[in-house]
Amino acid sequence: MLTLTDNAVVAIRDLTVGENIPDQAGLRLAPKPGEEASLELSLVSAPLAGDQVIEKEDTRVFVEAGVAPALDDKTLDAEIGAEGEHTFKLMRQ
Repeated sequence: MLTLTDNAVVAIRDLTVGENIPDQAGLRLAPKPGEEASLELSLVSAPLAGDQVIEKEDTRVFVEAGVAPALDDKTLDAEIGAEGEHTFKLMRQ
């Protein structure tokens, strides 16, 4: 199962906190349309049917069922830049 670093948790928390964002919101990883072997990250209000749900502390990541097996040995990490921008990357565990 995909794991999350502490930096990823902080970055996801930054993205999912706000007045108009539901408590169940999270970051979703899914295949990028038209680009084989590429993933798309998006902020969503809830998981879609069949998504693998990964929770750490008060954050959630939803992984599309078709890509979940390919991410089983991966860790999601994040860097937070000086301007507050977030860069996510996948690493081998």
